[in-house]
Amino acid sequence: MKNIRNFCIIAHIDHGKSTLADRLLHFTGTITDRELQEQTLDDMDLERERGITIKSHAIQMDYLLDGEKYVLNLIDTPGHVDFSYEVSRSIAACEGALLIVDATQGIQAQTISNLYLALEHDLEIVPVLNKMDLDSAMAEEVSEQIVELIGCDASDIIPASGKTGMGVEAILKAVIDRVPHPVGDVEAPLQAMIFDSVFNSFRGIIAYFRIKHGKIKKGDKVKFVNTGKEYFADEIGTLKLTMTEKKELYAGDVGYIISGIKQAKEVKVGDTITLTERPCQNVIKGFEDVKPMVFAGIYPVDTDEYEDLRASLEKLQLNDASLVFEPESSAALGFGFRCGFLGMLHMEIVQERLEREFDMTVITTVPNVGYRATTTKDEELVVNNPSELPDPSGLASVEEPYIKASIITKSDYVGQVMNLCIQKRGALTNQVYLTSDRVELTFEMPLGEIVFDFYDKLKTISRGYASFDYYPIGYRESKLVKLDVLLNGDQVDALSALIHRDNAFDLGKRICLKLKDLIPRQQFEIAIQAAIGTKVIARETVRAMRKDVTAKCYGGDITRKRKLLEKQKKGKKRMRQVGNVEVPQEAFLAVLQLD
Repeated sequence: MKNIRNFCIIAHIDHGKSTLADRLLHFTGTITDRELQEQTLDDMDLERERGITIKSHAIQMDYLLDGEKYVLNLIDTPGHVDFSYEVSRSIAACEGALLIVDATQGIQAQTISNLYLALEHDLEIVPVLNKMDLDSAMAEEVSEQIVELIGCDASDIIPASGKTGMGVEAILKAVIDRVPHPVGDVEAPLQAMIFDSVFNSFRGIIAYFRIKHGKIKKGDKVKFVNTGKEYFADEIGTLKLTMTEKKELYAGDVGYIISGIKQAKEVKVGDTITLTERPCQNVIKGFEDVKPMVFAGIYPVDTDEYEDLRASLEKLQLNDASLVFEPESSAALGFGFRCGFLGMLHMEIVQERLEREFDMTVITTVPNVGYRATTTKDEELVVNNPSELPDPSGLASVEEPYIKASIITKSDYVGQVMNLCIQKRGALTNQVYLTSDRVELTFEMPLGEIVFDFYDKLKTISRGYASFDYYPIGYRESKLVKLDVLLNGDQVDALSALIHRDNAFDLGKRICLKLKDLIPRQQFEIAIQAAIGTKVIARETVRAMRKDVTAKCYGGDITRKRKLLEKQKKGKKRMRQVGNVEVPQEAFLAVLQLD
């Protein structure tokens, strides 16, 4: 066990985690020149296209140092705040972390929040200064920031470059010298923690685990403590670039288990695996349950595909443990699911993955957060969907969730950040200067206000520097109203939203204008209205396409033309009564991007 090292790579977005992981794999000979490509570990097309890591990826490397053979288990993690749950799970399976900082940009928000995650689990931090080959690298300045942040010596920081391969040997040596080896008792009962799982259509569900104590042999009968289910370990092994089968795995190892599990709900990330004959006494304390921040409805375009969508979401949930969903129905869209996401990027990625990996065409409704309503009869209701809000006449009060947000930014941008938060109904509670030019601002604000575009706007006004972290602090009463969108007098419940009364008129007008551009013209006139209860607050009209029915009349009596026009008028009137308006998918998404 003393020759095993488990470590992960943590950093802010685009600081070069995946590129450096490629260099480590190539240097240790884990992958050959032929197998090497950009972002080798990122196996989703989506990750390559966007240049971001969405999933954590575990891989094992063998390395010889001073004649001794070491086994290094590396986990490459995402950098975006929406995938921080992936990072926390990876950290729970490691003893050390490479903290990578871009020498051209310095320490940024996610660097700090990922570092705190690692420190909570008592991980050994190895600081790496990446992108040192660039002319714009500010080595001394950024080194000082790192020393100030984690209190290490300047000599502990390893200068490196993922592009040229500089410093790779020093990083591997530092991992072996500084990161502690795993501790555990091989003779104790088996105790292993599942930190990830994937679905394979031939083998069923494959669970990735890290053994804390004991050992596991191929063919052993194992028990998943949380679900109480028992299985045979049909195949166990370690995670190289492809899965490598092994006869036995011991404490400290990271590996996979295939036991022919077909049902997605039988595997829970954070569960403990033990042997049926000799079970362990206590479970490993896993990670806290994920709390969704944004709720949106996902509906199949064709209602017959409802069950297929359920199966797809269950399989996706295995691969993405932070997705939660429950069935719901809508008058306009039929049966679907109410899904909880960690943020807007997460929602976008889930929708894209459903379309690519499972061939499901889905409609996503306007995202919102969960509210609490009290009726005049003193009943409390939880409202996750605007259509569940009681009639205004029977409504006593509505409470919305509030969060405590901490924003770390350069002191140059404090004014703009404060303005943004105040626009979003935030109240400043604290302001602390961490260094002479870095400030931490603490706000209390409604969660509903940060759902759409808050993070994007924050990044824009702070030139990508500000980092943002938040946690819920309970519910508070607020003046909320339900804004309905009507097309030809019919309510489109998928476009309804719960918003603050002061913003309702402005938003209603903007939604109507946006829909006017997006709804295709029909043979009849379409009225688009925004209403609060029965009061219409905004209206736009999509004009009818007019067929030129008099084109065939040349010269002659005017009454012939008049007769044709009257006939057309009657037809239009009838069409308006029976015609229904299709709302294109872009319309649902465009409402999110209103500014």
